Amino acid sequence: MKSSSKDPRPFKRAILKLSGEALREKGSQDNISPEIVDRIAREIKEAVDLGLQLGIVVGGGNFWRGASASARGMDRATADYVGMLATVMNALAIEGALSHHGVECVVQSAIEMKNVAEPFIRRRAERQLADGKVVIFGAGTGNPFFSTDTTAALRASEMGADVILKATQVDGVYDCDPHKNPAANRFESVTFHQCISQRLNVMDTTAFSLCMDNHIPIIVFDLGPHGNLSHALRGQPIGTLVHGE
Repeated sequence: MKSSSKDPRPFKRAILKLSGEALREKGSQDNISPEIVDRIAREIKEAVDLGLQLGIVVGGGNFWRGASASARGMDRATADYVGMLATVMNALAIEGALSHHGVECVVQSAIEMKNVAEPFIRRRAERQLADGKVVIFGAGTGNPFFSTDTTAALRASEMGADVILKATQVDGVYDCDPHKNPAANRFESVTFHQCISQRLNVMDTTAFSLCMDNHIPIIVFDLGPHGNLSHALRGQPIGTLVHGE
């Protein structure tokens, strides 16, 4: 990961991957919690004020899951397009919270909807990141059958990001599901090849392959506790580092 002698962080440009569920209060009927989104925005502001160039990819699972709808009989492509629109709603909520805290930001959508978002244009997004704006990538890749994990890996590759910060509901990568097995062991760091050989649940296969091919490390961490996002954005040790050999 890139750094300079004057910059205390181990990276300069990052892609933050947020799940849609991360924006929802557990047990609440609301799809988006304004309080959670505000907390995320405040921690992002702290890191951006220190010079971090940040792109955000957010899922739509708090509103819709294409694979689940497809399993219940809906055409898969149609179900995935609905999910892409859900990610734009989440992107707009994050944009609003960031703007409220004085953070310059923009939503770029892979599906054109010019009244609420800019179209995704790679060179424009690169310039915006270089200018210090937070770029929120909505509508996935714009194509069905691809997850937002794949979107994060793709955008990280296109933007020349140094790292993907994957916010989850667990505090790293384990050798088995820690919710089902209290004896599960957490890795401080793990290689891409270990993840493949041990079938560790980091990202889907397409996303994982993009990260490996483009040498983009992934930091998997728990978004829940206050301060964790700030630690991750500042490059402080947290969660599990997934890296090359």
